[in-house]
Amino acid sequence: MDQLPRTDDRIRILRRWYNGCWMLFGLCPPAVAVHDRIDATKYGTWALVAVLGVGFLILQLFPRNPLVRPSGFLGLLVLVLGATATLLDGGAAFFIVSLPMFWIYSRTPRQAIGYLVAGAVATLIGTVAGPPVSPGNAVFTLIGLAGGVLIGLWMDRVLAQSDERAHVLGAELERTQSELAVAHQRQGAAEERERLAREIHDTLAQGFASIIVLAEAARSGIENDPAASAKQLLSIERTARENLTEARVLVGAAPAGGGATAGIAQSLRRILDRYVEDTGLIVHAELADIECDQPTRIALLRCTQESLANVRKHAGASTVSVVLARGPSGLELEITDDGIGFTPNEARGFGLNGMRNRLTELGGELTVTSSPGEGTRIFASLPSNDRN
Repeated sequence: MDQLPRTDDRIRILRRWYNGCWMLFGLCPPAVAVHDRIDATKYGTWALVAVLGVGFLILQLFPRNPLVRPSGFLGLLVLVLGATATLLDGGAAFFIVSLPMFWIYSRTPRQAIGYLVAGAVATLIGTVAGPPVSPGNAVFTLIGLAGGVLIGLWMDRVLAQSDERAHVLGAELERTQSELAVAHQRQGAAEERERLAREIHDTLAQGFASIIVLAEAARSGIENDPAASAKQLLSIERTARENLTEARVLVGAAPAGGGATAGIAQSLRRILDRYVEDTGLIVHAELADIECDQPTRIALLRCTQESLANVRKHAGASTVSVVLARGPSGLELEITDDGIGFTPNEARGFGLNGMRNRLTELGGELTVTSSPGEGTRIFASLPSNDRN
């Protein structure tokens, strides 16, 4: 490990700034300070500074090379600090400027403190060995050592706490993401259950209800009116086949809508003809020849089927009117009956809510107008997606 693994992008930027400052205020001053000294001191200092600079450059250019070890650079730094302190009659300034180096390129706080002490000792020995002795340099070296250790330990603790907080936040984020994924999965399952319940109610359940009504009528009239019973049995067979097709659609064994490509008006006429045949009610239909996309077509068909089923089961009506037209805001479907009516706010059951939810998903809306004894009006509107 060449550098501390906890260094983030901001610390890397600060480290680059420090590297530049260290080269400017750490390496340059010793080289400039000996320009008027004797040749041995001048060239010796320049050589030491050059060797240290080259070592630092190699460390920056090849940080992942196993032959280039930060500990080797720190050892070279300690030696140069001691040598330059001897040549320059003191090296406290160079030592203090270089304090962050020991923390940046050490693997552990203990190693950093070890190199710091070694650097301070080398600087003190150089200060004492190079006449004249400079007490001020020695004092500032010791102050720098104490400050470097304390500030370094404090920074290390701050970084450790930051890493711990990041770890905790990361764990919380993972937990939140996991909980969110579970919630999405549950929501998806709930939405799918609601969709299947609505489809079953609007298709299979209505078909089975029709089969039951027809079967009861056929059974009661099989002796007195065999022809009518045969006709009702034929309707039962046809309804059962349609239910089978709808069941295959629900489980994905057939394309939605049975693959039909006819317009909505033609499909509605077939539904109304079957309804008249099965119930004997009078149905008035005004159906505009409108083509629309499959989701819109299915929504209008399901609303019609559910409304007609409600008329059969609850309204006690004799006449039903169905109007399909293109209105100002899109497609409009109106279904009215002359039945006993009801209070919409008191209605319970899945049918009306299922129709309303189906239309809402497509950007439409459902309006139910009724009161006891006044019949019922169902008005469905959808944005127009037709190709005409």
